[in-house]
Amino acid sequence: MQNPKEIAVVGAGLVGSLLAIYLKRAGHTVDVYDRSPDIRKINFTGRSINLVLSDRGLRALKEVNLDQEIIKIGIPVDKRCIHTGQDTLTYQSYGKDGEVIYSLSRGLLNKKMVDLAVAEGINFNFESKIWDVTLSTATLHTGQEERGEWTEIKHDLVFGADGAFSRIRHRMQRQSMFNYSQEFLQLGYKELHIPANPDGTHKLDKHSLHIWPRGQFMLMALANLDGTFTCTLFMPHDGDNSFASLKNEQDLVRFFAEHFPDTKEVIPNLVEDFFKNPTSYLVTMKCYPWTYADKVALIGDACHAIVPFYGHGMNAGFEDITVLTEMMSKYGDDWANLLNDYENSRKPDTDAIAELSYRNFIEMSTKTADPNFILQKKIERWFSEKHPDKWVPLYSMVTFSHQPYSEALAIGDKQDAIMQEILAIDNIEQIWETEPIEQHILALLEQN
Repeated sequence: MQNPKEIAVVGAGLVGSLLAIYLKRAGHTVDVYDRSPDIRKINFTGRSINLVLSDRGLRALKEVNLDQEIIKIGIPVDKRCIHTGQDTLTYQSYGKDGEVIYSLSRGLLNKKMVDLAVAEGINFNFESKIWDVTLSTATLHTGQEERGEWTEIKHDLVFGADGAFSRIRHRMQRQSMFNYSQEFLQLGYKELHIPANPDGTHKLDKHSLHIWPRGQFMLMALANLDGTFTCTLFMPHDGDNSFASLKNEQDLVRFFAEHFPDTKEVIPNLVEDFFKNPTSYLVTMKCYPWTYADKVALIGDACHAIVPFYGHGMNAGFEDITVLTEMMSKYGDDWANLLNDYENSRKPDTDAIAELSYRNFIEMSTKTADPNFILQKKIERWFSEKHPDKWVPLYSMVTFSHQPYSEALAIGDKQDAIMQEILAIDNIEQIWETEPIEQHILALLEQN
């Protein structure tokens, strides 16, 4: 056990709430500050992408015996359902039998995490705007207005879990030798909605991630417990087939009739949702260092915001907590070395999942409907079932294992190079499931 500290967690989101639970159970006094109202008392809608919980996130929850509490509010998803045209569906399994991810409503999950943290005795300070932090003394500065009167709140340690536009990181950025990058995709997203059937059942298969891949844009949908689906339309902000090009109801209806004809019956409120809900932005943010001495540390999106196409923003943030906890066990009260080792061990892996997430948009929007890609996945699955010790598919490494993201990325690149060589073989469509191909892959693995 560590000597108790008074710790502030800035940000009452998913990572901040779970981190607070870990710190409280380690014997510390924890106060959580968030500038927003209590999420349990507001209607959370219109700006959300459903979350997926996979093995990394589950491990962090399981360590504090909360995994079953969260699984109860999720829906297991074991495959993609690709909508390639009118009434044309293709299914692609994610992993082996029994391997699933869980679809979770962001609002419902955040409310649940706050409830669980409050039950631990953690004090939440909602509508508490943190404008600045004095790094050397872990002192927070709070007030109603950025240029108004502030109150100082001193702690022993501050964690910035306040998202991609973190105020804690904003102060850290003003140090010398602080590296920071922010890159917006030319894509945005908008939430749409598939209601439940009159009897409360789902209109589509609830155990699939539904994707309508259309190259530069796509639609996806994940199920909720109440029979609905949260849909997300990803499109460029400007140009042809963009949000800017859909100026009125006629443009929108015509666009969906051409590109997503099979959604007409399942998205009855398309026009209302589209023009009511905001168009949101997608950003990748990287920075370093994540910590200041033994006083301040960043965690989750505050230090590594990523685009959502691998579904690992939350899982990577929860894995930060797993690594931090390992360092707490290793270093005890030596918080300076503890935090230094935490940031150095996590930085390569969060950079890797940022790259993987960006690449996965190309896979989801374009490759999932490409016959060559579909064949590649069949070959990989066939070979990995024959040689599970030699080949684990990239998606499985990322989603169904705890292998470092950086290792998964490196291995995945080697596997893809091998598969491109295999796919170039004449008549591969007819001969892929044969011993010569199996031996060829084994030989290529030996060379690599």
